[in-house]
Amino acid sequence: MKKLNVLLLAALLLFGAQTTVFAQSKVAHINTTELVSVMPEMKAAEGQLEKLQKTYDTEIKAMTKELQAKITQYDAEAANKTEEENRKRIEEVQGMQNNIGAYRQQALQDLQQKEVDLFQPILEKARQAIQKVARAQGFQYVLDATQGSGVILSDGKDLLADVKKELGI
Repeated sequence: MKKLNVLLLAALLLFGAQTTVFAQSKVAHINTTELVSVMPEMKAAEGQLEKLQKTYDTEIKAMTKELQAKITQYDAEAANKTEEENRKRIEEVQGMQNNIGAYRQQALQDLQQKEVDLFQPILEKARQAIQKVARAQGFQYVLDATQGSGVILSDGKDLLADVKKELGI
């Protein structure tokens, strides 16, 4: 009976040790912000966004300059105009101001949509490369080590160099 208890205890310990080994997972980390920032596609996308931003800025400045010229002209001529004409001019100026504000809002929305359209494929390419490298190296979990993402300690395998190699950067 004593031998049976010892044998049973040994079997349980062996089974428990194997379960612990199987329960351990391979975990790696990568700073996705750093990865994406060095991708050539990201630099090209940022250039496109910057060019579009400058185009909108130029148009808004031209509209504002035109508005300022009208205000200056109307202020100088206000004394020589009737009350009805001055009221119409004020409405015109307010309409121009509203148009500039609406254009600004539309430009902002267009820029945000363009950013999504440009960055989404880049982020997807990075994600696929990370998954490919992680699977090839047998990792079950990959944590984002970008500052502020919640990873406190990252002593595990850093996949950044391997994913850069996969992407050819």
